[in-house]
Amino acid sequence: MDKNQLLSKLWEQYAEITPSAKKIHTLLEEKGETILNDHIAIRTFNDKRVNISVLEKIFLNVGYEARGEYVFESKKLFAKHYEHTTDKDAPRIFISELELEKCSESLQNTVKKLLDDCDPNEFNHPQLALNSTFWKSNSQAIYKSLLEESEYAAWMYIYGFRANHFTINVNALKHFEKLEELNTFLEESGWKLNASGGKIKGTPEQFLEQSSTLADLHTINFEEGSFEIPSCYYEFALRYAMPDGNLYQGFVASSADKIFESTDVKLQN
Repeated sequence: MDKNQLLSKLWEQYAEITPSAKKIHTLLEEKGETILNDHIAIRTFNDKRVNISVLEKIFLNVGYEARGEYVFESKKLFAKHYEHTTDKDAPRIFISELELEKCSESLQNTVKKLLDDCDPNEFNHPQLALNSTFWKSNSQAIYKSLLEESEYAAWMYIYGFRANHFTINVNALKHFEKLEELNTFLEESGWKLNASGGKIKGTPEQFLEQSSTLADLHTINFEEGSFEIPSCYYEFALRYAMPDGNLYQGFVASSADKIFESTDVKLQN
């Protein structure tokens, strides 16, 4: 699988449970925009069988390399971002992992059992980052118990290994010079934005502004019945030039912390 096939597959999986992304994509194209992707985000646990070091392999194999590291203390997350070595237009890859040792014993045991019950061969699959959920458990009770402590863990339990969000490169848009203009256009078109920490996260002084939609609701067939659960969201990023004249390429942890909440059940109300 080459880089383009990998990125296309990630989009296909993402769009399947995020219909709003396809609609926004089409809406902007109809306005004459060409959509470039700023970055793709993937979630995981820091269990050695599925941690960042495991998930990153498929991206390293198609020309990506690690560039930045980030810590999210309140959410107990660690993350790394990757950039392609030769294709400057290729989207960045952002992989985060839940630091299980910082979570409750109950959550740790739940995740451990989830992974222990899997076919061990699944962890060696070369396309693990595309493999969604291969664990046998599908319980709303487990989802709710994880949700009480970590929305991130609960999301992983339901959706597993796939793109959590794609991100429109606002710098490449022709009709929107400011992120606020794009946000207004999207809201006037009927989309709800994540307002946690403000609709725009970050500042020009931090060289990055970000906003995002709230995650779509997707029907999950649990053992206990069918229920709607937040799936994925669409993000928008505007990058600013640093003093050396080059656009900032990294991420701002305090902003990303609030962007993570786009999948939070509590924001849906």
